Amino acid sequence: MAAGSRARGRARGRVGRHLAVPLVMVLVFGGIAGGSYLALERYGSPAHEGTCVASGLGTSHRYTTDRVANAALISATAVDRGMPPRAASIALATAYQESQLQNIDYGDRDSLGLFQQRPSQGWGTEEQIMDPVYASNAFLDVLETYPDYTSADINDIAQQVQRSGHPEAYRDHETEGRLYASALTGQSGANLLCTLDEVGATASPEQLRGELARQFPRATESGRVTSSLDSAAGAAPQVPEGAGATALVLDPGGDETLGWSLANWAVARAADDGVVQVSYRGRVWDRTAHGEEAGAWGSAEGGDPERVVVLVSGR
Repeated sequence: MAAGSRARGRARGRVGRHLAVPLVMVLVFGGIAGGSYLALERYGSPAHEGTCVASGLGTSHRYTTDRVANAALISATAVDRGMPPRAASIALATAYQESQLQNIDYGDRDSLGLFQQRPSQGWGTEEQIMDPVYASNAFLDVLETYPDYTSADINDIAQQVQRSGHPEAYRDHETEGRLYASALTGQSGANLLCTLDEVGATASPEQLRGELARQFPRATESGRVTSSLDSAAGAAPQVPEGAGATALVLDPGGDETLGWSLANWAVARAADDGVVQVSYRGRVWDRTAHGEEAGAWGSAEGGDPERVVVLVSGR
């Protein structure tokens, strides 16, 4: 992408970062990522048009499906590491300020990805940084070096990690970070409402199962979360038109908060993975619902309330 084209896509420029921060365990960072991108008008539309809303604190925020999928990945990484919801709130506020929750392959100088991390400052190789799972773990690795992050001001702790040239900018996204973190870490139950177009292509539960293993590696490897394939008719409360015959069933082992994290994660993945229905604890999100029910979680009878049941398009 030409520099002139990139410049046209930014509402304002950013300044570099100059302060080094150590990273525990594997990496030693020579510095901190580049700054923020605001109003990046040239972002393309997601593959499947739609939006998601999270509510609370007397307000609500709406994201496009591509952004909410990235928000779900960041939150999943925090949940998988066993970190508190506050970690996801900080990471989401930071990623929105840095890239508008887009995994972009350009930035100020060599800044890249969701968090605009810079290879020249020790965050990893270009290929690593462009992997959202790697980038999210890299951010959280540094966040954990600040013991007070669970109680510190979200803007201030994000600034300590990022060292932005706009030190108060993260505050602009604190509320939405908290709302989406609450939904995507399972704290607020059925609180991710997504209204999507019809599925445009055949998908498979195996595809979503692969994403589960990629985004919740510790939980799946340890057996904290197990996944299986079952008959859609036997596992789901009802099977909407267009759903395949096989359901992906996720078992959180009796951990209801983890269950809601998985349920909302599956809804957030719906546009990318052809999800048409998610049910858990007597509630159901149905992509085919219309009118006032569109995008909402309704009541469900039947099915397995203890497990998250995900139906994927079978067309």
